[in-house]
Amino acid sequence: MVVNTMDTDAAKNYRKKKIEEIGKMTALNQDEIVSNTRTVIQGLDTLKNDYQQILNTLLSSIKTIKRENGDTNLVEEKTNILQRSLETIELGLGEGQVMMDLSNYLQKIEAEKQKLRAQVRRLCQENGWLRDELATTQQKLQVSEQKLATLEEEKKHLEFMNEMKKFDDSDNNTAAPQEEKEAETPSQLDDLGFPDADDDATSPEVLSPSQPSAMAHAASGGYEIPARLRTLHNLVIQYASQGRYEVAVPLCKQALEDLEKTSGHDHPDVATMLNILALVYRDQGKYKDAANLLNDALSIREKTLGLDHPAVAATLNNLAVLYGKRGKYKEAEPLCKRALEIREKVLGKDHPDVAKQLNNLALLCQNQGKYEEVELYYHRAKEIYEGKLGLDDPNVAKTKNNLASAYMKQGKYKQAEALYKEILTRAHEKEFGKVEGENKPIWVWAEEREENKGNGKEDGPPLPEYGVWHKNAKVDSPTVTTTLKNLGAVYRRQGKYEAAETLEECAMKTKKNKLDTSGKYEKSKLHVSSQHNQQ
Repeated sequence: MVVNTMDTDAAKNYRKKKIEEIGKMTALNQDEIVSNTRTVIQGLDTLKNDYQQILNTLLSSIKTIKRENGDTNLVEEKTNILQRSLETIELGLGEGQVMMDLSNYLQKIEAEKQKLRAQVRRLCQENGWLRDELATTQQKLQVSEQKLATLEEEKKHLEFMNEMKKFDDSDNNTAAPQEEKEAETPSQLDDLGFPDADDDATSPEVLSPSQPSAMAHAASGGYEIPARLRTLHNLVIQYASQGRYEVAVPLCKQALEDLEKTSGHDHPDVATMLNILALVYRDQGKYKDAANLLNDALSIREKTLGLDHPAVAATLNNLAVLYGKRGKYKEAEPLCKRALEIREKVLGKDHPDVAKQLNNLALLCQNQGKYEEVELYYHRAKEIYEGKLGLDDPNVAKTKNNLASAYMKQGKYKQAEALYKEILTRAHEKEFGKVEGENKPIWVWAEEREENKGNGKEDGPPLPEYGVWHKNAKVDSPTVTTTLKNLGAVYRRQGKYEAAETLEECAMKTKKNKLDTSGKYEKSKLHVSSQHNQQ
């Protein structure tokens, strides 16, 4: 059987045509390439079937020629050509299938790409919405802060008016024995027995609601307030200082709940918030709740920051102050001593914070009648302040005043009198220069008036112009006012009533002038604030 050579020529022409079509596909886009690839695969598949039929026919012809003992060389050559063509077609079909698979993969990639682009567009829109919302919130916050500032100014003005009323009442109703009693016990007020602003003495770390900045320091306690708590911390301190506990307490509790969810219970930020809430409870008189919170904060800080961290010392001190306010001096003393040990170890034995802790410890011991320790602690605190902060630092005078009060409680009037005179002499020299000639401190004038009265002279020497003292803020301080009253109390103990009245009169003038000055300042601030709000 002879195969027609025209069939093979036609196949070659068809294959050549398809190859030319594949060459043209390179200039097409993806969809056209895919469509043409499908067409080529179909054509190659048809061509493969045709070639397979022709090959089968040739193989049958070879068998027939062999039976007839004919020449099979030509037919075998054609068979080999067809087999090679079939292999090439198979290769083309494989490559076409690879192109189809690659096309499908690219389509999936493109779909994912479009999906991601849609997500990016949505995120950009959401980001824009959030920015707008943030800008609106910031504007509202600014308005709220302005309102808060106005309310603060009004509050200060009302406080000033209240102080003026108290002063007027005290002018009408104050008796000499009552003044003596107040002067003799300057350290029976507030935290651990420290007096408030009018009665002098070094303030412990936990302060009254009227001192929000000090309360904030006590709340942080050597641990820096993190950024995420700073605004909330300031708000709570501000509300607590205003006595608005119904706002401050829920804020603290909500912050605690959020912090414990995000950071866990044993985290320094949780301890800081516990410390703040404890101070709020303390100001409300909820001492038991405050003690529980401070013990919890102490445990967390010891675990997370270490036993010798300054924040641990501050928490110990706050807890000691709380126990002192409840009259539990024996329980408070070891806490205060441990706080002192930590501060000595971390800050050094002559650091001002160590002196502050010594003052607190001295007051605890004073309330227990341990006067030897009291004098030791006060002397050491005074030496630290004098060495580190200088003789004119207010803490030096405050510590001397505390020590003098301890002497007074023991009946050591001479030692107390000497310290009070040191304070007044130092204040006088700071304002009027070296003591010499007629430039004498107030207590010298008081004693001269007492002496002249004892000699039968009704009118003692006129007092110098002490108005400058009353008007000048450098010496017009609670320490000087308290010292004047306390030295007056010492004079009364000694029967020097003229000298005592002289000092008490000076103290009253100092206080009155201070109220007048602060009143003018508050009114000017309110005036400026009102003008600003009108603008």
